[in-house]
Amino acid sequence: MKAKRIKELPPYLFARIEKKIAEKKEQGVDIISLGIGDPDRPTPKVIIDKLAETAQNPANHQYPSSAGMLSFRKAVTDYYKKRHNVQLDPKTEVVSLIGSKEGIGHISLCYVDPGDVNLVPEPGYPVYGIGTLLAGGTSFIMPLMEENNFLPDLDKIPADIADKAKLMFINYPNNPTGAVADINFFNKVVSFAKKHNIIVCHDAAYTEVYYDDQDKPISFLEAEGALDVGIEFGSLSKPFNMTGWRIGYAAGRKDVIEALTTIKSNIDSGVFQAVQEAAVTGLENAESLIRGNQIVYKERRDEAISSMKELGWEIEAPRGSFYIWAKVPKGYDSSTFAEEILEKTGVIITPGLGYGQAGEGYFRISLTVDQKRMKEAFERIKKEFEKFEF
Repeated sequence: MKAKRIKELPPYLFARIEKKIAEKKEQGVDIISLGIGDPDRPTPKVIIDKLAETAQNPANHQYPSSAGMLSFRKAVTDYYKKRHNVQLDPKTEVVSLIGSKEGIGHISLCYVDPGDVNLVPEPGYPVYGIGTLLAGGTSFIMPLMEENNFLPDLDKIPADIADKAKLMFINYPNNPTGAVADINFFNKVVSFAKKHNIIVCHDAAYTEVYYDDQDKPISFLEAEGALDVGIEFGSLSKPFNMTGWRIGYAAGRKDVIEALTTIKSNIDSGVFQAVQEAAVTGLENAESLIRGNQIVYKERRDEAISSMKELGWEIEAPRGSFYIWAKVPKGYDSSTFAEEILEKTGVIITPGLGYGQAGEGYFRISLTVDQKRMKEAFERIKKEFEKFEF
């Protein structure tokens, strides 16, 4: 008999689409996937070379520290000082993660007891709610609405819910909407968290995925008082094309980092040290290594936005992340639109419903295919549909 928590996990919403993908592939259809947020570009050679070198060191073949090598944590703090002008203590305010997803999934175990509440954005990364559920808690949904620039309206959270809440999850640049938050919003989050004694968990996986220097995303930890109320989850997956390497970190409030480290020390055995040493090389050369991604993603974004406007969308180019979040045309919901696009063109897009009920009426495109394939995907759509109505 499965545990109750497993039974309560939400159903896999993409099952029908996956079945159709399999059918199309069996028919020999050339599938173009604009669905998955997995960088298609290789990890920079300098990082790979560092892994190859340090993997030869027998000292790296043993169990690592759950907290992470001090050299890796120091590289994180140096990065924060240089990039965000935020001073952190590598010994007490940083912990390594087996990818930021692992830390996001485990943080609720540190603070949530059965019946407790977390504040969860929607549409959003499903792990916020799933981690809450597995800890026995309940998610109070903060809708991200287009009219509010896809920022949660903190004033609409009932005071009794806010007083009861343990954690608040936020994520900017945002997946799936591509929205970017400014210092005014983060300052408001800090004030709200202090008033209601909430721990803020900012998912900063896409901080280095942006298109123009004037839109350079900031860290939540830049807000005054942020270190008093929360932590930030960082990932090397997106900026350095290292999704398969599984390396990330959490940084911020000392007692929260300590609690997460305690959970980790009882669940996992840390990150392979050679991977940590390679990650240090990435962090030390972040500014130069991410530039190529920014140029390529901007070309792809502009290609996609131009094609979508020709097809009838009135849409602004996203300022951050490598996603485009767009409304479905008249006559469809997000799932039927995604299915018809796949059926008629062999192109995969992600239905907004996969990111929660607040995502219904939208779909997501990922810019993680090369520009030639991106262009081909939209040419197929134009051939079948010509133009959509909204």
